[in-house]
Amino acid sequence: MLSAWSNIINENSFDLNKAREIQSQITGSVKIEKCPPVKRIAGADAAYDIDKRVVVGAVVVMELPNLTIIDSAYAAEDIAIPYIPGYLAFRELPAIIHALNKLNADFDLLMCDGHGIAHPRRCGIATHLGVMLNIPSIGVAKKRLIGIQLKNISRKGDRAELEDHGEIVGAVVCTRKGVKPVFVSVGNKITLNQAVEIVMQSVTRYRLPEPIRQAHILAGRQLRLHRKN
Repeated sequence: MLSAWSNIINENSFDLNKAREIQSQITGSVKIEKCPPVKRIAGADAAYDIDKRVVVGAVVVMELPNLTIIDSAYAAEDIAIPYIPGYLAFRELPAIIHALNKLNADFDLLMCDGHGIAHPRRCGIATHLGVMLNIPSIGVAKKRLIGIQLKNISRKGDRAELEDHGEIVGAVVCTRKGVKPVFVSVGNKITLNQAVEIVMQSVTRYRLPEPIRQAHILAGRQLRLHRKN
């Protein structure tokens, strides 16, 4: 799939039509099904230096239930395209894929900072990765991209379904009392109920689940080091 992206990214342009075709192909391959028991989660995130046109992808593998860090890796890549809402995967995945390839530890599920099928074309970054790698994946985003929240929530563990054009595409989940909720959606090969349960199992005293939070910390730290070089 990464090789296919070379056909849509040119030096001075990004072919949106071909990008949509790739998203459509990926969406057609999504499986929403019960996931086997999860013992290890890989959290993925990316950080940017717009001035230097660099993106750092980071992945941290953690073991449940203690959330012990087992392995981690990162990779820095040139930013190939500008930020375009709905096409974040084409900007971040090359760095994240390269970071994943550096891992020594196996994992059962990938948790991404971003959306799964809660996306205009049902193909957020978690869906891209889940289908490309043929693994269970979950999207956990800080902001809603699409959909209507069907009820209000306020207590830790509360959830509300996220509906888009009559389809349930995710859940709004309160991970801590008094903080903004997160937006959880299926990436691939998992059910929404399981995705929410795993997110809550991965939360400590912070808003974000720990695998994503640790990946965010690693990406930011490596980006700062990259700036000094």
